Amino acid sequence: MHAEMKATISKLSFILKPFFVSVFFSLFFLLFLSWSQSPRKTAILSAEISLSNETSVDLRIRPGYSSYETYIQRQLNKTLNPKLRKMWTTRDWERKVRVFSHFFQNLKQRNLLFNDSKALSIGARVGQEVAALKLIGVPDSVGIDLVPRPPLVIKGDFHAQPFENETFDFEFSNVFDHALLPGKFVGEIERTLKPGGVCVLHVALSRRADKYSANDLYSVRPLVELFKKSELIQVKKVDGFGLDTEVVFRKKKI
Repeated sequence: MHAEMKATISKLSFILKPFFVSVFFSLFFLLFLSWSQSPRKTAILSAEISLSNETSVDLRIRPGYSSYETYIQRQLNKTLNPKLRKMWTTRDWERKVRVFSHFFQNLKQRNLLFNDSKALSIGARVGQEVAALKLIGVPDSVGIDLVPRPPLVIKGDFHAQPFENETFDFEFSNVFDHALLPGKFVGEIERTLKPGGVCVLHVALSRRADKYSANDLYSVRPLVELFKKSELIQVKKVDGFGLDTEVVFRKKKI
């Protein structure tokens, strides 16, 4: 009887072994497929490839990011800092909304921004820029940031904007220095801008930005090279919370 049971178990093992092997390899394949198609994992690979490609004399990527997750976590350390968020939404709120209102009103006077413009603020944090746009009469405005703050700011990574192609007439950002992948940052702007749409960047050229920055920019030239589908229409000095230069691009209509 014992020998018969051993024989039966042996037969079952022989029959089931291919089944278990098949299941194992199927699970392995599904896990690999899930990893390879993950947007975050794709971004990590892109980051590793792009870190050297996008560094030049006048645009230098800061070292120290071993993965895209490392970079995102560092950005979140600033955005989620409770002291900073409280300061942004209380003491700094009125002052920043007033200054941004002045910036945007000036853009309206230069016919770069209009009341019926669909506008995006990139890296809006708590939404001062969006509040300023609405205050000066541009109601169809929204911001994106890693941490949402409805209704002014929705969740979004500026390396992969959560919008359809040719969505906006106007895009503004003062966080170019936080882009680990400047080419992707600019590429997403050009993808989501309508033909003829305007992008305004506030950047620091004369000094290094804060400790959370991912790159350092030393001239406008790298921006001109990155904006492949747009033309540079203006560069001027500004005093924008530590940023000293305003750079304006218009997306070509063809």
